[in-house]
Amino acid sequence: MARGFDVVEFGDTAEVVVINTCSVTERADRECRQVIRRALRRDPGAVVIVTGCYAQLSPEKVASIEGVDVVLGSREKFMVFETVGTLEKQGTPQVFVEEVAGTTDFGPAMSGQAGDRTRAFLKVQDGCDYSCSYCTIPLARGASRSQAIGATVMQAQSLIRDGFKEIVLTGVNVGDYGRREGSSLLELLRALAPLPGLFRLRLSSIEPNLLTPELLDFVAESRTVCKHFHIPLQSGTDSVLRRMRRRYTTFEYADVIRRVRELLPGCGIGVDVITGFPGETDEEFLSTYHFLNELPVSYFHVFTYSERPNTPAAEAGTPVEPRTRQKRSEMLRTLGQKKRTAFLQGLVGTTAMILTEGTVEDGFRSGFTDCYARVAVSAEEVGENELVRVSLAGLRDDRLEGRPVAPREEAA
Repeated sequence: MARGFDVVEFGDTAEVVVINTCSVTERADRECRQVIRRALRRDPGAVVIVTGCYAQLSPEKVASIEGVDVVLGSREKFMVFETVGTLEKQGTPQVFVEEVAGTTDFGPAMSGQAGDRTRAFLKVQDGCDYSCSYCTIPLARGASRSQAIGATVMQAQSLIRDGFKEIVLTGVNVGDYGRREGSSLLELLRALAPLPGLFRLRLSSIEPNLLTPELLDFVAESRTVCKHFHIPLQSGTDSVLRRMRRRYTTFEYADVIRRVRELLPGCGIGVDVITGFPGETDEEFLSTYHFLNELPVSYFHVFTYSERPNTPAAEAGTPVEPRTRQKRSEMLRTLGQKKRTAFLQGLVGTTAMILTEGTVEDGFRSGFTDCYARVAVSAEEVGENELVRVSLAGLRDDRLEGRPVAPREEAA
């Protein structure tokens, strides 16, 4: 490497360990501390650098963990060598954490390893201007900002040259892309979709109020953009949505889902939902449950509410008992599994194109359809990073069973 270091897998013996943390929930904070202590036990002589959102929001707590050498905030994590100087154990932790308010820094945007040339992640947006009452992301990541279309196209072309056939566009609030810079997510998709060698372009997540009719029409007509949307809901009750400071009603959300289904009947649709928000009554939860039950979506990501310091939600409303929160989460996860199973079963008997991955388990190699259904195919019939048309023959263990139906070269 240019700096004289070789990169090893996390868990292998290392002289320097860099841990990039999350802080979306209290559980995430706890798991971050566990990972840090595990790294310290494994390599007691290593220089341990902790960065990311947890380090940004709670630098004192991170620095108090015995053995941590450096704490870097969200802005500083891309400047390890420039900020730290010497990578040697000092005995006393060095803390470099600046406020992120007003920052225009963007940092490296690509994530993909040349040895696993299947799906790459390309960050096009960072930060958030929304003020959801439960969320610390604006405190940890700053205001919404976007990478220029020209720079994004160049990075996408670099990933394509490296062999990646699918690029996932990521960000804190991807649908807000370009607003401050005078462009839009639709303009970005129009620039990326025609790139030679790019077979798939996938959106990681988009707020319901930002999934415009024009954007939806473009996705419906595109041969490159995946027919898959992950659309956060958070609650199926208007009273809770207001307390959360979300920017839509349940009627508006349901209308977005209806429009997606009308234009793209086979589209995969994922939903984020939070249970146990302060003051959530049994009636409000049941309203959310019934709303989700009637919603024609493919899967849920269920989050149990976690109090976050310095957020309005943590300081207002009656807390819901932890056991009640967990019970409600389990009810929605069970419902979500039924939704996922029904969605996958609806694909049995059809054909689809999958992009195969590198890992082989029990003789099978997996790949995803463009609507984000996982398909397992015999590893003897397909290789890694191949676009293969398969018939979807059945469902087993939350994944479809596929059989190639055309020569791989023809499918690609």
